[in-house]
Amino acid sequence: MRIQLKLIVLSLLLPISVFAQNGKKFPSIEGETLKDRKVVLPQDTKGKYTLIAVAYSKKSDELLKGWYSPMYRTFVEPPEVAFIPTDDYDVNMYFVALLKGIYKVADNKISNKMKSGIDAKFHKNMVIYTGKINDYKKQLNLGQKDLPYFFVLDKNGNIVYHTQGAYSDKKLYEIQSAIETE
Repeated sequence: MRIQLKLIVLSLLLPISVFAQNGKKFPSIEGETLKDRKVVLPQDTKGKYTLIAVAYSKKSDELLKGWYSPMYRTFVEPPEVAFIPTDDYDVNMYFVALLKGIYKVADNKISNKMKSGIDAKFHKNMVIYTGKINDYKKQLNLGQKDLPYFFVLDKNGNIVYHTQGAYSDKKLYEIQSAIETE
């Protein structure tokens, strides 16, 4: 009986935590893309909707890789020939790896490993941040380190939608809907 009560309470609180960040300003993250370009999110993306994926562990990075192609094909470079017409999205998209400051000394090694292991067409969308990550974990409600987190920002850098975890068509549809309804 107690377990059932805990599950009911947890299921009621989960939607609150999922929507708790909507409307909040996305915190400033300064990093460098795999194309060696400095970027400050969300300041450098103002005026356009922006998709930001955040990962801060090896396992979450593995789950994040499952999002690369579907997100890229949907939002950056949709297929030119499609049986079903596709929407044209004018959005920014970044995949952010949060690395603790201790990795700063290995930054070039990590960057080179990522460059060699990730298709070059994604390099301009991949951002490496090295520094303190606890503030971001709190501000963005990044709970489980083994999951990637996804944020849709409006043209002013406010969070309008977020989700987490492995890729699914349902989650991609919800991201698309968040952009289309704004």
